Amino acid sequence: MTDVPLSVLDLSPVAAGTTSGQALRQTTELARRAEELGYQRFWVAEHHNMPAIASSAPAVLIAHLASATGTIRVGSGGVMLPNHAPLVVAEQFGTLEALHPGRIDLGIGRAPGTDQLTALALRRTMAGLSAEDFPQELIDLIELFTGEDPEARITAMPGRGDMPAIWLLGSSGFSAQLAGMMGLPFSFAHHFSAVNTVPALALYRQHFRPSRWLQRPHAMVAVSAICADTDERAQWLAGPAALSFLQLRAGTPQALASPEEAAAYPYTEFERVFVRQRSDGQAVGSPETVRRELAGLLERTGADELMLTAMVYDIEDRVRSFELIAEKVAPGLRRAGPAA
Repeated sequence: MTDVPLSVLDLSPVAAGTTSGQALRQTTELARRAEELGYQRFWVAEHHNMPAIASSAPAVLIAHLASATGTIRVGSGGVMLPNHAPLVVAEQFGTLEALHPGRIDLGIGRAPGTDQLTALALRRTMAGLSAEDFPQELIDLIELFTGEDPEARITAMPGRGDMPAIWLLGSSGFSAQLAGMMGLPFSFAHHFSAVNTVPALALYRQHFRPSRWLQRPHAMVAVSAICADTDERAQWLAGPAALSFLQLRAGTPQALASPEEAAAYPYTEFERVFVRQRSDGQAVGSPETVRRELAGLLERTGADELMLTAMVYDIEDRVRSFELIAEKVAPGLRRAGPAA
């Protein structure tokens, strides 16, 4: 497609009036088409207690998607480690790697991906839910894959010897520094923390230490990208995602509204400002507009890869967005080199 690898992050959006089953089947359809179009990775994200998102069990969904495709890398963007014992993650993703060797990415996140009450229901204890515990849990997870802890009395099977590619995900400087110090590839959540992107990537590169997995920093930036034939059409399609994010921040998450419902929503002035601020850093528009926005993002960040996400109500529009980007946007994108 381009010298900048492009990938897909899908949240299995549940449209109003539809079911989780429909959402998951649409995610499968999108994964197959993404593979045909030449996208490098297809990731799904762990979220809980959110009516608009069906990707709450990434390992299960990844197994299905890997079986439904043949070459594209499939992974998590991410698995939220505070919600799980490292042994469980090692066994799940060791199984996936054993079944689909060389195609599995394990993206690990530090946030719970939900509210604290739901996080507690997942973990059943407050232990392990703080940021201070995360680095050791990540080390424990990696050692279950490598089998290098001389005092370990537990063997992850599958897991030991079946290590997927591990990425650290983040939206802050904490994860950026940790990824650098551990010599791991880093994926930054620009799609919901755009103001922190450039500073976090600078910290990642500053703190990077070569490892057995990576000799130089490798940064991927996840960005909201919705492409249509015209800017007006793309903005129309982006309405439901903006409303969904507003509802989530207000503590009233709902299934994904239609573009018509989103356009008719009676925004207050405060809400309009919130939505406009959220749109900063997104690539929404015609192929020309999306190319300009993504090229600017590459220039500012020096990213090695881009991962695109599109919360679009209708699956045909969602697929079409990725088709337009692959066919009309990607050929004009070039790596900018690491940002200063």
